Parts: sequence; C-alpha cells; structure tokens
Amino acid sequence: MSVDIKIVESKKDLKTFIKIPFSIYKNDPYWVPPLVIDELATFNPAKNPAYTLADARLFVAYEGNKPVGRVVGILNHAANQKYNTKNMRFGWFESINDYEVAKALLDAVEDWGREAGMETLTGPHGFTDLDPEGMLVEGFDQLPTLAVFYNYSYYPEFMAKYGFEKEIDYIEFKCKVPYETGIPEKLLRLAERIRERSNLTVLQLHSRKDIKTWGPAVMDLIDESYNEIYGSVPLTPQLIQYYVDKYLTMIDPNLIKIVTDSDNKLVGVMVTMPSFSRAFQKARGHLFPFGWYHLLKGLKQREIIDFYLAGIKEKYRGKGVDLLMVVEIVKTVFEKGFKFTESNPELENNTKIQAQWKYFNPEQHKRRRIYRKNIGKK
Repeated sequence: MSVDIKIVESKKDLKTFIKIPFSIYKNDPYWVPPLVIDELATFNPAKNPAYTLADARLFVAYEGNKPVGRVVGILNHAANQKYNTKNMRFGWFESINDYEVAKALLDAVEDWGREAGMETLTGPHGFTDLDPEGMLVEGFDQLPTLAVFYNYSYYPEFMAKYGFEKEIDYIEFKCKVPYETGIPEKLLRLAERIRERSNLTVLQLHSRKDIKTWGPAVMDLIDESYNEIYGSVPLTPQLIQYYVDKYLTMIDPNLIKIVTDSDNKLVGVMVTMPSFSRAFQKARGHLFPFGWYHLLKGLKQREIIDFYLAGIKEKYRGKGVDLLMVVEIVKTVFEKGFKFTESNPELENNTKIQAQWKYFNPEQHKRRRIYRKNIGKK
C-alpha cells in the first residue's frame, strides 16, 4: 500500500499525531506513554516558548486512512546561529515496522530542509536539550526514564538504511544502592575535606515554596552548564520558566540538592526524582479518571531514583561541588530506602560526569544515538 504524508494543520491532526505511538507500542512492556495533555502543550506555539527559537512541521504518514508513523521537522534558528550551521533537525520519530513508511517521513523532513537551504539533517532532537533526544541503540529490554523515549530495535536499522551515520552517543548507567557497605569512606572523607577548605554550603530544600523560589536560578544554571554540551541552545527567560513549571514543580524538595557560595549565590544543583516510568505506564497517557492516582503513588515509590539534572557554575568546576552533591543525594537515597539509582543520558565523552558513578559499581545498560546525514541538493 502506498504511503501518504500529511502535515499537521488542525487540532484533530495533532491528536492523531500524538496517538500514533499509543498504537505502535500497544501492550509493549518497555514503552512509557507521555501524558497527552503535556504533548498538546509541547506542540502549541502559544504555550511552548521554544517556538520563538525554531520553526516546526509535524508530519503524519498514512496507509489508506490509517496513521502509521510520524516525525517532527525542526528548523532551529537559535542552534544554527550558535553553531554557524545550516542544519535541519528531526524528532518525535515513530514508524511501524515498514521501511517505506520511515523513508517517506524522513524524505518529508529532508525535502523541507533542502528547500530551506539546509545542508545537514540530524536527530532525533527536541526543540532544546531538555526535550527527549537520541534514538535507543542498546538496552531494548530496559525501562526508560521520563527524560527519553523508548523505540524498537528496527528503528536504528531504518536510520542506517536511509544513509544516516553516527553523530554522537549518549550512555546511561544503573547502580544498586550499596546498603551492605554503605557510602564509600573515601567519598565521605573527600566531601568533608572540601567543606573544610571552601566557602560552599549544601542547602536542603524543604517545600514547594523553596522550589518556586530557587527554580528560575536552578534552570538558569542548567542553561549555563549545558552551554558547551553538544546540540544545546540558549534558553530564554520564558523557556526557563516553562521548564520550571514542567519539571520542577512535581519533584520532592528533599531530592533536590543545591550548593551556594558565601554570598548565598547558587553554584551547583542536582535534581533527582523517584522513577515515574511505571506510574506513567499505568496512567496510559491521561490524568483522569485514575492517572493522577498512579502519579501520586509514583511519588512514594522507593524502587528506583532517577538522577535527572545537574549543573555547576563554570568557575566552580573541578572544585568538588559535584562530589558534595553526590554525597548528600546518596545519603537521602539511603534514608528513603531506594534500591537502585539510574542516570539520565550522558554524552559518551563526558568522563567527568561518569566518574561520579565509579564508586557504586555502575552498569552501563543503555545507549542512544544522534544521527547525521548530509542532504545538500538533489
């Protein structure tokens, strides 16, 4: 059957676009459905300030009247200006196990990119570095965190067949909490030495009010810290507030650690959260009638804790700020009784971040990839 590609132009089209993965991954034990209400907001220019940085086209593939795939083409002006590139991005890619569907979707993005004068195509990306990015290439039998998407093993095969090559990989780690041995003594000694020799203080947030107070500064620091990371784009004040509302307001204040200097200025932050993946699976994309109940229960689960975001002010890097935060978070992990810790994606060449895990016998259990293709002119 022939494949037809249509651009999303109406609310009805958008709902079709959002529901496609619900059918592709139906009953799959590893897929974690997003909340439909969040997806609607992500692709609403009136609600998502990322649209001030980028243009986007949402494409849906049909076989007859049946939607069988989707993709977003992203012309990110902020990224192209920052990196002096002519690059088209793609994201939110989904396809049934039919290469012709995948090819038709990618052709649509590539054609738009070529029409816009772009020379390369990379992805999967989001609008910014705080959206899900990267395609799973290892760990198809692992539950993803909320920060990423799951995909089937045939997706990377489609990318290779289409002519994509590896741009860069992200890796993820899982550690068993070492209750038998406790926090390594070496870590505790190092943390104490850093406290004695510096003017740094680890603050513990206690309430939603604390999160609201520190939230903008936290996201501003994350923006600064991510500036040198592959593919990142600068966040506007509106985007910072958008991500504060989207990510920080639902987190237990006890699972956020911030480090301040002698002037009470923020120099480091580490944000963790109980894994909500199982709760989101039970919610099945909706808060009502019972989704909210599963999410509230997710706040109290003590199986896995996700290391979600971390950032350190540039002048304080290499001075032990990361070690102070890791030690304090691990203390909280012990107090609350979590069994495992899990990282979110870390660039494979980010050895400084990965060094934080070496004391806890990490298992590198997932890998995801950003692909690249030269598109030029036909």
